[in-house]
Amino acid sequence: MADVVAAPEALRVVGRAVPRHDARDKAVAATAYAADWALPGMLHAAVLRSPYPSARIVKLDTARAAAMPGVAVVLTARDVPRNTLATDVPGQTATVGPLRATLHVLAEDRVRHQGEPVALVAAETLELARAAVEAIDVAYERTPGVFTPEAALAPGAPQVHAAGNLLAQWRIARGDVAAALAGAAVVVEGEYTTQLVDAAYLEPESGVAWIDSDGVITIRVSTQVIEHFRDVAEVLRVPQNRVRVIGTYLGGGFGGKEDVTVEVYLGLLALKTGRPVKMVWTRQESLLARAKRHPYRMRYRTGATAAGEILGQQIELLGDAGAYAYLSALVLLYSTVTAAGPYRVPSVEVQARVAYTNNPPTSAMRGFGGMQTVFAYESQMDRVARALGMDAVEIRRINALRRGDRLPVGQVIETHVALPELCERVWAALEPPTPPRAPHVRVGLGLACNLQPYGRIVWLHDWSSAWVGFEMDGSLVVRCGVPDVGGGQASSLCQIAAEVLGVSLERVSVHIADSALTPLAGTTTASRQLYMSGNAVLKASRELREQLLRVAETMLGAEAATLAMTGDLVHAPDGRTLALPDLLRECARAGVPRGHLAVYNAPAGEPVDLATGSGKVFPDYTYGAHAAEVEVDTETGVVRVLRYAAAHDVGRAINPQSVEGQIQGGAVQGLGYGCMEEVLVEDGINLTTSFATYLIPTAADVPDVEPVIVESGEGLGPFNARGIGEPPIGPPAAAVANAIADATGARLTRLPITAERVARALGRLDGTN
Repeated sequence: MADVVAAPEALRVVGRAVPRHDARDKAVAATAYAADWALPGMLHAAVLRSPYPSARIVKLDTARAAAMPGVAVVLTARDVPRNTLATDVPGQTATVGPLRATLHVLAEDRVRHQGEPVALVAAETLELARAAVEAIDVAYERTPGVFTPEAALAPGAPQVHAAGNLLAQWRIARGDVAAALAGAAVVVEGEYTTQLVDAAYLEPESGVAWIDSDGVITIRVSTQVIEHFRDVAEVLRVPQNRVRVIGTYLGGGFGGKEDVTVEVYLGLLALKTGRPVKMVWTRQESLLARAKRHPYRMRYRTGATAAGEILGQQIELLGDAGAYAYLSALVLLYSTVTAAGPYRVPSVEVQARVAYTNNPPTSAMRGFGGMQTVFAYESQMDRVARALGMDAVEIRRINALRRGDRLPVGQVIETHVALPELCERVWAALEPPTPPRAPHVRVGLGLACNLQPYGRIVWLHDWSSAWVGFEMDGSLVVRCGVPDVGGGQASSLCQIAAEVLGVSLERVSVHIADSALTPLAGTTTASRQLYMSGNAVLKASRELREQLLRVAETMLGAEAATLAMTGDLVHAPDGRTLALPDLLRECARAGVPRGHLAVYNAPAGEPVDLATGSGKVFPDYTYGAHAAEVEVDTETGVVRVLRYAAAHDVGRAINPQSVEGQIQGGAVQGLGYGCMEEVLVEDGINLTTSFATYLIPTAADVPDVEPVIVESGEGLGPFNARGIGEPPIGPPAAAVANAIADATGARLTRLPITAERVARALGRLDGTN
């Protein structure tokens, strides 16, 4: 169901819940994913990885492995043309140095985390490749490591990197926090801990590479970023136009395929052997080696008046980057900007740090730093409300941001904030409450809100491009380099183009994610593709429409401004129509292009000084409110989520069916984060490298999620849409924690919220929660 705050313009295709163009193939298992591709004469690749989290490589002899029959090549760091892989943020300036990071393609003299790549093998069969990996003679000398950020930042700690263990820090200081807390009627203090989490997508990292007839290294791969062709070219020391990346439809990404995974290995092996090469990580390898979500320790002090108005917050954030920087500095920046939540807070101090350790590396994951802080600030809001005897909805209504307010960083809120409406909708969705089914069972309700940026930081000068054009029969083609990660990114582009150009949706085809043949569109991350590529397609379609209608104007004898394109026809005010093929033939005769390339440039800005609260960081934000009803067994600590509602203001739903799917999927993933999932690491050793030990939600673990779509018509995307890919994952953990507190009075401050921790909080077990 959709709530419309602003009256929408009359639309034919946008706003309709239409099946996505790729839905049938996925439903009948006909979609060709990256691992489904094969070529004649193809080699199979495997990786030798370190079993230790911190060690020196004292011996690395590949002779026996290389001599094995059927082994084509064995590579180590000395065989890599440029063994440094840069994790660069496109568009960054020299003044944002912490956002630049590097790591080795293959380890050189030491390893810094378990699973770090040491050597590559390509062989005639996968079995041979794995046997050759085992045949490599490698010896390590274990060295002291650090396994918590607190230990890493302690004086005298072993150094993960020569520059020190502090990777990055950000600070916001606005107003007089000490005076605000001193003058508050109530001050609530809390420390919150979030865990190491894996993206846990069903499709592991995979791809195939070959050298085409023009000598171009072509890589067909499961990725969120086809622009990684530049990274491959840099490592191989070849021109960028000699590397092509073709993105497949993804079987899950969630940020885990934003960084380079198999691309460089495949390009390197194809270059060295001259043959096609395939690499598919095993489930164990995927869970062991890829970057995770950052674990955080967060300390909050929140002061409020007796009427519930928040006066000030003092916030400390400490994150674990693992062994390499990846995108940790950027993730921490998102956390810093969103740390106070979607509320007016006159005085704020945020101290945020992230440190290197010898744990698995951490990087991008859905929510990207805006998620961990939700658990803390929404727990704090609930605790303030309880201390003042206030309703959960009321305290959020009192403090919700409004248009014209400033975030602690100084950014002015320029669009509608529907937080009060969202809270009321989800709270009402859980009425009436479910009665407890037994004396030892308690039932409680919890509410949690969030704000999540969509689009990239404004000083990165983001852009996306798209081409839209007609074939002579009036069918329409959209070309855009967007990787489709399963959220309907490509289908949304078809709807936008069909809407503007009056074409039936079934007569639109789309070509995506080919760095050589589609206009580049940037990363499918940061909830940015609908905003960026959607606007690029919208711009291309509108400009193409203008040039076509100038021709139709002459043919119909009516001003272009009075003509309409709908139903595969051009309509004149007097009722006459012009078929698109006839218009296109006249365009061909007159030399008027039937296609158009457009580039959308996002609003840009320069880096701000966070400490002075001096300016804009993100283009805009998506706001959400979730409510959970939980049942707590006070004898065992087992928690069951009975009902769940999730509301988001999406500005305009391009495809309500896709929006509902994003809200439901994000909420379920967030419930897994809140209640089940954790990568257990002991002294740098990952203990959860299968789905038998790393638990993710199944249909039996979660209720049906009731999605509530609110359309304010105020987003910055096409037709005023807002990004919705990431926002729904944020509130669930806090909503469940708040519901448990409502049911039992026990406050859970560490994720995941397991039965054991709940039982401890209720005094059924010794220890802490």
